[in-house]
Amino acid sequence: MSNRSQGVLLSGGSGWLGGALQRALAGRGVPVLQLVRTGEVKLAEAPESNARSKALLVAVPGQFPWNPAANPPIVHRVVVEGLRAAIHLSGANAAGHRWSPAYKREMWASRVRSTHALATVLAGLKNPPKVLLVASATGIYGNRGDELLDEDSAPGAGFLADLCREWEEAAQPAVAAGIRVVHLRFGVVLGPGGGALAKMLPLFRLGLGGRLGDGRQWMSWIGLTDAMGAMLFALENEAIAGPVNLTASEPVTNAEFTRALGRAVHRPALLPAPAFALRLAVGEMADEALLASARVMPKKLTEAGFVFAQPTVDAALAAAI
Repeated sequence: MSNRSQGVLLSGGSGWLGGALQRALAGRGVPVLQLVRTGEVKLAEAPESNARSKALLVAVPGQFPWNPAANPPIVHRVVVEGLRAAIHLSGANAAGHRWSPAYKREMWASRVRSTHALATVLAGLKNPPKVLLVASATGIYGNRGDELLDEDSAPGAGFLADLCREWEEAAQPAVAAGIRVVHLRFGVVLGPGGGALAKMLPLFRLGLGGRLGDGRQWMSWIGLTDAMGAMLFALENEAIAGPVNLTASEPVTNAEFTRALGRAVHRPALLPAPAFALRLAVGEMADEALLASARVMPKKLTEAGFVFAQPTVDAALAAAI
């Protein structure tokens, strides 16, 4: 079997999760070909007479430019033909900007449009990958209070829930082509060097951290080690398809998480952020992302035999900090 037939196509590899996944795949000897949006890579020098070669050569080996916004999407099929799998992690950071109408459109395009573009390209290949993993989020469940949620639960209401639902539906061309599609519904990923903790730690280390609102909202989380392990598990396990919750089996309330993070940095966590202040600071995102309650269980992973290395929030925070 050729080395290429074991390769994995990755979009979103420049992000925190994408970088961690590349390291995890490299640790298993899996070659990665990374799709990078046109304009984000510098093309290497190539003979003027060979435009095709010039388009395929980039400054970083293993990176190839693509333009999911084009119609049809611009990606060189020679790059993606005959690979073992594809993993699509691209998406504008939902917590990185106030949700203005323009930024909502950017979030939609970077998720829904890019997923549909890649799924369409893969579906049209002579030798498509056997599996496509696509990022999604537990935000699809909306604000559900104390309700226990798993992959069989219906989507919730709100902008974020609607966005995640359309995001998952956008992969339908790949499903119709017989590609096994897995929707990775990420909870809050806890790990070193990025993600939600990168924003929280400076305040908590100064003793200025505290619960959000009344702190009763459920927070579904997963350690970075387990997030990577679950992705590789889904990649290998042919019985896994459709939505998969990437969350630990012990969700915590925001107040419980706040106390755990305070313990991890050996600082008090006594300064709450009132709901009205959060709404003033970040607008709609406060109710849909910071104050929303989603008590999500990893039913599919558990039933498939996945074993969590960091089953408690204290273990995940200790590993991250």
